[in-house]
Amino acid sequence: MTINLVTGGTGFLGSNLIEHLIKKNQKVICLDNNITGNINNLKKWKNDKRLEIIEHDIVDPIFIKADRIWHLACPASPKIYKLDPIKTAKTSFLGTLNMLELAEKLNIKIFHASTSEIYGNPREHPQQESYWGSVNPIGIRACYNESKRISETLCFDFKRMFNTNIRIARIFNTYGPKMDQDDGRVISNFIVQALKSKPLKVYGNGNQTRSFCYVKDLIIGINKLMESNYYAPINLGNPEEFTINQIAKMIRDMTNPELEVLYEPLSLENDDPERRMPDIKLAKKILDWKPTISIKDGLSKTINWFRKNIDFE
Repeated sequence: MTINLVTGGTGFLGSNLIEHLIKKNQKVICLDNNITGNINNLKKWKNDKRLEIIEHDIVDPIFIKADRIWHLACPASPKIYKLDPIKTAKTSFLGTLNMLELAEKLNIKIFHASTSEIYGNPREHPQQESYWGSVNPIGIRACYNESKRISETLCFDFKRMFNTNIRIARIFNTYGPKMDQDDGRVISNFIVQALKSKPLKVYGNGNQTRSFCYVKDLIIGINKLMESNYYAPINLGNPEEFTINQIAKMIRDMTNPELEVLYEPLSLENDDPERRMPDIKLAKKILDWKPTISIKDGLSKTINWFRKNIDFE
């Protein structure tokens, strides 16, 4: 039975990945300090012998025998990672270093969850993997996007020095079940506000664009990448572009059409990108992958999950 080490396993992406691996009858060792994750995301499997949960901060080295490493540990929500930017940078850099060293010792494959944030506020649209990005190294988001950029550097340096078997996915905005209702991301924000009958808050004029990939599609993509022989960074996301206003309207129409939409000023120091959308030609060619779940179907599934799991207090 394949033994998978998943860092950040109690988080949104990690817990969805673990569920996918267990359903494939593989063993999973979940490594998480549970600061931003939620152990309840794995409650369905808590008595399953195929799952072992270890509470550990990957800033500190650890030795665990495994057949594969899926490295997803790092706060990904701007609201969360800005609270302690130094800790965010340490988690990303030192955590990646520790996992690469473990992969090198065990001579096993390692998947690294990178991010579309490495493109910064892009001057190229849509973003291809060959684009080096436009990142503010001293901005309020730099603790995350710059630490993810150096993490990719580390992966390639380990590849060059030790021939470490790396896989790198640049993950674009993802949504779906097991999202934290307080993580501050736009889809979870709007859904929680709508289900609590509160106005939907849009920051700025709402014309900023994003692409949103349903989590099941993403999990299929990263599994295809892990099984492939491709080691360079590859974009995984949905290439459909929506304004924040469009997303607000969709969620409002699917929950409570009478809700008000409120516009609030966008902080000048927010450093928020104006447009973000992946070019996935490479994923189509190399992995034979593209998203299949429409935004409306994905939002419907996500809203239904929040209805059952939201804290209304």
